[in-house]
Amino acid sequence: MAAVRVRQQHQHQQVQQPITPPSPQPTIIRRKKPNQKFEKTMLLALVGIIIVLGVIVLNKQAAIQTTSIDIQNIESEAEEIAKQNVDLTVRVSELSTYENIWKKAKELGLTQNEKNVKVVPGE
Repeated sequence: MAAVRVRQQHQHQQVQQPITPPSPQPTIIRRKKPNQKFEKTMLLALVGIIIVLGVIVLNKQAAIQTTSIDIQNIESEAEEIAKQNVDLTVRVSELSTYENIWKKAKELGLTQNEKNVKVVPGE
């Protein structure tokens, strides 16, 4: 029975203990640095400069890319013209043979008259 009484007193003591509110934490007062505005301004200026430099670099890279494409187009056109020149040179050599010239002359009604040939001395 003594054990029951001790238990009841112990429970009674636990119920009667007042609940204490948590102790308030001390407030931290932050002091502003005297150069805080200057530092923010300098940080914003630095970020602005980095952005401007990035845009300039991208612009220059785009210009370089455009110029490179133009150069490639001009080179391909030059190669095509060189091929056409070779083809035309071959065609000129084919058409300037004596047989082709004589054949064309006959088609146009020209004849060879040896009495009308004049020899010009070379220099």
